[in-house]
Amino acid sequence: MSCCRPGPRPEALADNLPMPHAVSDLRAARLARSAKPFLARGGFKRERCADCRLVPSHCMCALRPSLTTRAGVCLLMADIEPLKPSNTGWLVADVVPDTFAFGWKRTETDPALLALLRDPQWHPYVVFPGRYAAPERVVRTVQPPDSLRDEAPKKRPLFILLDGTWSEARKMFRRSPYLDRLPVLSLEPDQTSQYKLRNSGRNDHFCTSEVAALCMKLAGELAAEQTLEAYLAVFTHHYLHAKNQQPIELDGAAHQRLREVSRRMNGRTASQPAVAPASRNGTEQRTDPGRHCHGQCAPEGHAQRALGHRCAADERRHGPQQGEQECGADDSPWQQ
Repeated sequence: MSCCRPGPRPEALADNLPMPHAVSDLRAARLARSAKPFLARGGFKRERCADCRLVPSHCMCALRPSLTTRAGVCLLMADIEPLKPSNTGWLVADVVPDTFAFGWKRTETDPALLALLRDPQWHPYVVFPGRYAAPERVVRTVQPPDSLRDEAPKKRPLFILLDGTWSEARKMFRRSPYLDRLPVLSLEPDQTSQYKLRNSGRNDHFCTSEVAALCMKLAGELAAEQTLEAYLAVFTHHYLHAKNQQPIELDGAAHQRLREVSRRMNGRTASQPAVAPASRNGTEQRTDPGRHCHGQCAPEGHAQRALGHRCAADERRHGPQQGEQECGADDSPWQQ
């Protein structure tokens, strides 16, 4: 079990690589403990970019957003959840700078997690359906930043998301006594899930990234909410097109929406050229035809304008890629 929220790393800055984050470090720690490569259900074995988990021809590292938020996210992740290519907690860590990630175990708790929950700068909320908690614990609103007074600064909201299948999330909620003293934020979404990578069979189930977006909306973090929504749509597009061996549609609705959100955040006008958000070291990466993920070596000859491939910098940073397969559609995402 480990806590991960790294600061800037010299090798990432030097190589102009996407910055590692909480979930990527948790995944690396979980792989280090594995006796054999992780094979997700269904799909096929293919080499993956170490930073976005997609096949090289469909890499989306150049599209990784960069923004600041007042709210934070704490992911409690079921054992193999960080290893699943379809996990959307990874997308939350891409977007929300203050994202923490911990592996969950019933019999032991990471001391760093307990320290985080005691940190006076944070106001933790366990995000879970209210019908599973005592009524006195249930809340449905979060104080937005525009209601705060400068002379009386408030704690920053920290949204605790239980990242796993629905049965795993219920187990984590019931068997984590350190969460019992915290308020339970019960969401009331007015839309159905748009998540397409796993099928739970129910319209009231939401993936982790969608839940994070709803939380950001309650906290008044509208830029983060819209970015998470648009980023999930782009990830879904890349993931499914890679799985079906189809080219990326960079001019499609998903990519246009992400570009619009990025331009709005950066104060750009519609007439200005589309530029991907800045990378973690502040260097912007354009999604020009043939542009690759890290700017380190020549792009692949993909029929579509390839966004990237695994390069030598990836090998130096991560080592050889472990074997994985695409996830199946039997794991249930969040329920709200």
